[in-house]
Amino acid sequence: MPSGEPEGGPLPYALIGAGPAGLAGARNLARNGISFVGFETHTGVGGLWDIDSPNSTMYESAHLISSRTTTAYDEFPMAEGTADYPSHYEMLTYFNDYADTFDLRRHYRFGTTVVRAEPEGDTWLVTSRDSQGEETTERYRGLIIANGILSEPNLPSFEGEFDGEVLHTSAYKSPELFRGKRVLVVGGGNSGCDIAVDAVHYAESVEMSLRSGYWFFPKYILGRPSDTLNEGRALPAWLKTRIDGRVIRLITGNPAHLGFPEPDGRIYETHPVLNTLVLYYAGHGDLVIRKDIERFEGSEVRFRDGTSGEFGLIMLATGYRLHYPFVDPEHLNWEGNSPGLYLNIFTPRHRNLFVLGMVEATGLGWQGRYNQAALVAEFIKAGDDNPDRAEQFWRRVQGPRPDLSGGYNYRQMDRLPYYVNKDAYRSAIGEQVGLLQGTPA
Repeated sequence: MPSGEPEGGPLPYALIGAGPAGLAGARNLARNGISFVGFETHTGVGGLWDIDSPNSTMYESAHLISSRTTTAYDEFPMAEGTADYPSHYEMLTYFNDYADTFDLRRHYRFGTTVVRAEPEGDTWLVTSRDSQGEETTERYRGLIIANGILSEPNLPSFEGEFDGEVLHTSAYKSPELFRGKRVLVVGGGNSGCDIAVDAVHYAESVEMSLRSGYWFFPKYILGRPSDTLNEGRALPAWLKTRIDGRVIRLITGNPAHLGFPEPDGRIYETHPVLNTLVLYYAGHGDLVIRKDIERFEGSEVRFRDGTSGEFGLIMLATGYRLHYPFVDPEHLNWEGNSPGLYLNIFTPRHRNLFVLGMVEATGLGWQGRYNQAALVAEFIKAGDDNPDRAEQFWRRVQGPRPDLSGGYNYRQMDRLPYYVNKDAYRSAIGEQVGLLQGTPA
């Protein structure tokens, strides 16, 4: 018989993760009086923002790419004096303060990893392993997965063999590893650009191999964090892309003049890069832009335009893939590169299985994850207090899924199929919360 079953009252839910999404889940479950047990592999909260966590993908120079005011939970603004774009050290302090303020740690088993979760009837059997290697299986009312989306590296394959060192950005901590080396950064997202800028100060040479183009945003416009200028005033996609596209072109110019590929599509149709230092260093010749890789030949890398170069270190800034190894993919309704979930949260296969944090959107912030958790809590409560509303919502989960694009033609859906428009997503979440509460908009 699985251990941990209470003598009376409902079984608790199992919540996996104590990062930003996991803490949002813990907060909403706790404030609604829903019993749960949290599991966290590391010894504290913060998830990947704790650089000392074994699963952290942080590096010494890492900062938020969105500003503190648009990133924080609404109920818990970041403290006065926090930088506009906080470092990972400041962010870890923030999550520790959040957990302490709302007394969330007491719900967690730290140093404990969930290794398997299986449905049995209308419950879930969850097997966890503690820091001593001892495994325990317990029964839970449901399973809430919030272990993050940035822990499992996406490692592309290339033709040929490379004689030098190949690392993924997930393994990068300090720019010291670049000292005196000829470095090739593969990929140009936010982490890739940050790390390329780090490398400029240490490496013998730095080059970037880019398959596609990006829109580069400055972090400040008119002295303010750029993501705060039109916050709360959603514009139609056609108008916002036209206005903001012209503004960004006016400020940063055309990156193609510096050797970068032309941006794919309109502004916001790919995830923007909040880094203009790469443009600065490219303009000074300290950073050379290359085409996509064709093949490796020893220490030489051949590119698709016929050029080649000699390198000692290749840094793969090739992103991450979703990773839920403890649960059979069929339970999450996997479709291609990600689970097929209603509002990126609910699987049509199990009423008591939820995912928090499987969402990406420019400007969504931690509040977006909080809103996800609030909706899960409302659905659980409705199941107990108003089964008719819960059943009505469950029928929506079966499909069709709402359009969360906000009118944008997102170009990266093959790589980030869970990408949404923040305004469309917030609106859809709010509408469903209202319906579960019996107060539709």
